[in-house]
Amino acid sequence: MKNQLLAERVQRFVDRLQKEDVNMHGFILSVHGEEKVKAYYAPFAEGQPHRMYSVSKTMTGIAIGMLIAAGKISLDDLIVDFFQDWLPDHPNPYLTRLTIRNMLRMATCYRRTAYREGIDENWARAFFNGVPSHEPGTVFYYDTGCSQVLAALVKRVSGQEVIDFLNDRLFGPLGCKDERYWLRDPSGCCTGGTGLCMSLRDLHKVAQCLLDGGRGIVPAWYAEKMGQKHIDTLLQTPEEERYGYGWQCWRTRAGWAMYGLGGQLSVICPEKQAILSTIADTRLDPVGVQRIYDAFFDEIYPFIGVEDMAPVSLSLAVHPLMDRAEIALPETKLYTFPDGNPLHIKFMQIKEDCLLYENARGTVSLPFARGIIQQIAYPGWPQVPALVSAGMAAPGLLRIRCHAVGHAPCGFDMMLSIKENGLTVQCRCSSDPVTQGYDGVASGECLA
Repeated sequence: MKNQLLAERVQRFVDRLQKEDVNMHGFILSVHGEEKVKAYYAPFAEGQPHRMYSVSKTMTGIAIGMLIAAGKISLDDLIVDFFQDWLPDHPNPYLTRLTIRNMLRMATCYRRTAYREGIDENWARAFFNGVPSHEPGTVFYYDTGCSQVLAALVKRVSGQEVIDFLNDRLFGPLGCKDERYWLRDPSGCCTGGTGLCMSLRDLHKVAQCLLDGGRGIVPAWYAEKMGQKHIDTLLQTPEEERYGYGWQCWRTRAGWAMYGLGGQLSVICPEKQAILSTIADTRLDPVGVQRIYDAFFDEIYPFIGVEDMAPVSLSLAVHPLMDRAEIALPETKLYTFPDGNPLHIKFMQIKEDCLLYENARGTVSLPFARGIIQQIAYPGWPQVPALVSAGMAAPGLLRIRCHAVGHAPCGFDMMLSIKENGLTVQCRCSSDPVTQGYDGVASGECLA
């Protein structure tokens, strides 16, 4: 019979993330191919598709590896050779020397992504019309545009969008049966660096396949080499991003990871044959992803292989804001705000656990409940599902946090300082079209 000591470590991991206010949606832990823990935080459930953000890059990289193994392309091919029709009349020499190998390891000739979301129609084509800044293959700069070009390369070489290519050659053979889709740029191409939406358990299946050497599905040499360090990343700000970069994936302190914005992770640890896969929305916390890494490597990783546990399923819940129940929510009057304020608020009022206001989206309502999570439509965007919670932090100080939970997890955090004759609203948000207008501070006066 297995001892249960590792289960205590997992509980410490769960408790720590809650204490540190990490907005988890789910996680799976496997050791030597055996699933030890699967956990979902209601209302998130097993099998639901979740935006994977830059995990998409790793999946696009896998497709490139398959094309290399099939002899369709090679690591040292020049990327411009496949896109002659998109080149300017006199392409920069830096661009013409850029190889697929350097695309995979984010060693392009650009300091930033070339395409402009909301402006450029064809995001991959914009890559070839940017202004290169340096010799390719020399330094690391994280560039989602290069992953977009790799997705376009898959289509040019195989005749299939990257999702169709991977459905046939990766997801299907692995038995990935949950709903899955890939967001597109305005030209219709899969957004190779950010747009894959798939379930946590199917993500974990891919991670296990890679740890197992590809299982004859992913080329064994590519499964082995993709997670190795191919370039240094010492100037990155987050601690876990300084261990180097592989081929469209990140090195970590104990292996490597598929890593997407907001806490979409598969942390693959070959030495202990362990995988932690997570879904989350940490975008309101600049160190939220690092908190997940630290909690795993502090609370669980050292004990894998030393302690054990029987497999378990955990039914958890997204945790709400703390609420001081003894503090009454003051009834507010109607407050008006000056023109040109950063939040574009015209008026605001709290009425029966509902925040009513007018901003750039028009007149909207934000229902909330103190100390619990409530499912609503995102204010001003009725087609976008959201989770909201609220709590009195101090007398006259109400906090409301709202997370969109559709195909682009994001949100805002709002503080309302309520006075007899005035209301000050302070707000911060993660970047997304639905959060525009929720960053800044504004004061309103009571309408006499």
